[in-house]
This record gives sequence, C-alpha cells and structure tokens, in this order.
Amino acid sequence: MLIGISGTLGVGKSEVARYLTFQGFNLIKYNPNDEPTGTPPAQPEVSDHDSCLVFNDLDKLLDYVTFNWRTQFVLSPIADINVLSALQKRPFFLHISVDAPISLRYQRSVHDTSKESISEFVDRSDSLLFASENPLIEINNQAQIKIINTSSSIKDLYVKLSELSLMDLSRLRPTWDSYFMRLADLAALRSNCMKRRVGCVIVRGNRVVATGYNGTPRNLTNCNEGGCPRCNKGQGSGAGLNTCLCLHAEENALLEAGRDRINGTGSNDKGVLYCNTCPCLTCSIKIVQSGIKEVVYAQSYSMDELSHKVMSEAGIILRQYSPPAEGVFI
Repeated sequence: MLIGISGTLGVGKSEVARYLTFQGFNLIKYNPNDEPTGTPPAQPEVSDHDSCLVFNDLDKLLDYVTFNWRTQFVLSPIADINVLSALQKRPFFLHISVDAPISLRYQRSVHDTSKESISEFVDRSDSLLFASENPLIEINNQAQIKIINTSSSIKDLYVKLSELSLMDLSRLRPTWDSYFMRLADLAALRSNCMKRRVGCVIVRGNRVVATGYNGTPRNLTNCNEGGCPRCNKGQGSGAGLNTCLCLHAEENALLEAGRDRINGTGSNDKGVLYCNTCPCLTCSIKIVQSGIKEVVYAQSYSMDELSHKVMSEAGIILRQYSPPAEGVFI
C-alpha cells in the first residue's frame, strides 16, 4: 500500500505521515530538484535521507513502489497534479488530504523567530491553493479520505487517525457490498422522482442481473417535469401514496430482472438486492414474491420496521451496509 498525503500550510501533514511510520510505513518523498546523496542497490537516482527515500525521478519512484507493492509506503507531500495522476493509476494507492481553519494553520506555522503576519500567511497559502499550475485545491479535492485537523494535541490526532482504519485493504479494492452499493448510487443519479433519489441493483453470483431507479413509468411525463402530482406537492413521507405515479427503484429492477433471472436454473447462487435506501413495505412484498434471498441497504427509511417484519417472516436476510469513513473532523 502507498498512502499519499496532500494539504496546505500548517495542517499537520508531517504528523499524519509520522503516525503512519509508527504503523510500519516507510516514508518516501518526491523532489525533482533533489540531488541524491546515496544510491540503494538497483535503485538509481534515489537517496536515503534520515531513513527517508527521496526520488528525483517520478518513473523511478513508480517503478520502486510497484516492485515493492507489498511494502507499506507513505508519500508526503503531494504537491504536483501530474504526480497524483500517475499514482492514481496504481491499484495500491490511497490519497489522503488534510485541512484546518486558516487561523489555526497560522498559529501552527508561526515560530517565535518568524515575523510573517497573518495576511502574509494567507497570501502564501492562497498562492499554493489557487496557483495557475498545480493548484493545491484541485489536488486536495481528489482525495479519497479528507481529514479536518482541528486537534489541539498530537495524541488526539493519532486516536482519530486510528479510528479511520487507513490500512483497510477494502479502501483500495471495494468489497462486493461496496461495489454493488456504488452501482446503486450511480443508478440513483438517473432518478427523476421529486421526493428522493433511489437506486437499486439485483445481482446473482456477484453478477449484475438488473438495475433500477425511481420515477414515472416510461412514456409518461417525468416526475421532475410535473408527471406525478403527488410528488410535486411536497407531501410528507408516506402521504398520498395511493395517488403516486412513480415506480420505486426496486420495482423497476424487479420488473427488469424477472423471477427466472433472479433465481436462475441449475445454480445455487442466490439473488441479492442492493438498494441505497431500505425498501418500503410495498416493495418488500414484491421482493418476497420475486424470490430474492437477501437485501442490502444503506440508508434507513420510515417504514423500516414493517419491511423488516415482512422479510424476516419470508426468510430473507436484511442487513444494512456501513462503508468505511471517508473523512474525519478531529
């Protein structure tokens, strides 16, 4: 695993990197202007500065960490968008950004001998964040994990970092649950329902059988164009359902799949339904009838208790998916 850290002035990048070295990570740096003072065997143009490998050639860095991909590395800081783009192609790379309020960053950065005013610090910070070349804000925004470091002590910072489980390999390669739930979230972006965006994916044997999202039936006016009077009135959850013209994401996916494709023939693979919102009671009844054996959802819904009861009686496994945290406010 290679963890790369980006962040602007005074956010604590070095402390995050130090925490990772305590977890067994090897610190590496990229500095194209660095003059190597030593060359490890078979690794030209690499220098060893205080147990830190410094590369002045990006290709050499990529070759080194790729060859030693089973070793844990931390690269700090990442301040070049081209370096980030090259690293993002590798399946062992995880990008972390660190930020903090500017007043706090100024306090951390100012030393007793420094005469830099806060306005000068702000100017220096902005010149990095919004530079015409390699704008740091663009680099930070691409991070998979975002840390807001308002901690007053290194101990508190380390405790919060430990809660993130940064070494969890599912952050590099999603689990099946994470993979299919992301597909459900993607399907939800096609929703035209004015009430909420819901996406659904039905799989069997870890292969997608069908997808669905909520909205009015085909050939009718889209809900977000006035096609469903009930949804466009802004009524509360569960109100006026008998006048709603929208099909739910689960219904669309079930209609697309059909019972035969959900259950299959000559196979022990069970049908699993992933939905970014817990199915309502109406959809739960149809899920039971379709032959689905397991339902995985992300967000709760107002009818969770009734849905649980119906699916439990039918012997369907119902569980909530909780992804690893993608950020922390320390």
